[in-house]
Amino acid sequence: MTGSKALLVVRGLRTLRGGSIDMDLGRGECVCVLGKSGSGKSVFLRLVADLDQGEGAVTLDGRDRNTWSGPEWRRRVIYQAAEPAWWGATVAEHFPAEASRLLPSWLNDVGLPSDIASGDVVRLSTGERQRLALLRSLSRKPSVLLLDEPTASLDQATTLAVERLLQQEMAAGLGILMVTHSSEQAGRIAHRRLEMDGFVLRSA
Repeated sequence: MTGSKALLVVRGLRTLRGGSIDMDLGRGECVCVLGKSGSGKSVFLRLVADLDQGEGAVTLDGRDRNTWSGPEWRRRVIYQAAEPAWWGATVAEHFPAEASRLLPSWLNDVGLPSDIASGDVVRLSTGERQRLALLRSLSRKPSVLLLDEPTASLDQATTLAVERLLQQEMAAGLGILMVTHSSEQAGRIAHRRLEMDGFVLRSA
């Protein structure tokens, strides 16, 4: 943990099938979770986001998750799936109006054309959707981002560009809990690496 006080604290988090996870995430810290397919990495993120049923305690800035409304929690702790959902026809309608100031710079940072925000979602490639989903998450100014393989569809150069943007956001205080299959990526961006096995996290 990078700071003296944890931003996100997880205690005894478990699915109804068993296993248990304790972990802290510091402000401005990235923790990467690695592990075999089916080990529960994505389930873990969804439990933290309060999207799946489970047991245990999660707090943000010392405040228990049960004291937040569901929508309020999921605005502060944003989960981005490996295949993000899109609910509207155009890119622009997925971004809040206040994002217009930062969006052009962000688009450039991750190698996207400046006019892509005015286009239709159906015309986007998988990699474009993945990058735009990340920018969509950042535009909501969360305290914590839960990222599930956020660069899986990207080439190496674009992956590095996305990592640089995430590092900039961490420097401003964003906490990131990220599932990745790449130990190389974890080595570049993570402050700590954890291994998931039997829905238990251990230092990697």
